[in-house]
Amino acid sequence: MGDPPAAMGNALRQLDQHCGCKITAVSRLYKTPPWGKTDQADFFNCCALVETELGPEDLLELCLGVERNMKRVRIERWGPRTIDIDVLVYDDIEVRTERLQLPHPHMTERAFVLMPLNDVASTLQVAGRTVADWLALSDRADIRVACEDTEWWRQA
Repeated sequence: MGDPPAAMGNALRQLDQHCGCKITAVSRLYKTPPWGKTDQADFFNCCALVETELGPEDLLELCLGVERNMKRVRIERWGPRTIDIDVLVYDDIEVRTERLQLPHPHMTERAFVLMPLNDVASTLQVAGRTVADWLALSDRADIRVACEDTEWWRQA
């Protein structure tokens, strides 16, 4: 909803300005057909590498706080939203709680996750394969680069 690239840039800047986090890399910006609930506008996706002093649960809470600050309301699963921030992986830690699953479930099946993740972490191992290997197996149809500049998120 609204201006997704501007919202994503805002969210990334909020994370980068937090005293316990530093954004070290951001992918290109991708435009993706909607997934799950398909009768809505295209999605925008990116991935960021974050250096943090926070543990996985605290990082998730920070991300959810950024979503709340940006007026994210969870009404409909996969429905329109102002922002959606996921923690995909955290080092090689595996977590399975009601609030957090790491690595993020089904990420290796979703090209809209793998394409931007490949930009910043192609050699990252997830479930026994690199991100680049998972991407080679995925269906990338209709996913396109919306912005080549990896500094896109810094513009206010």
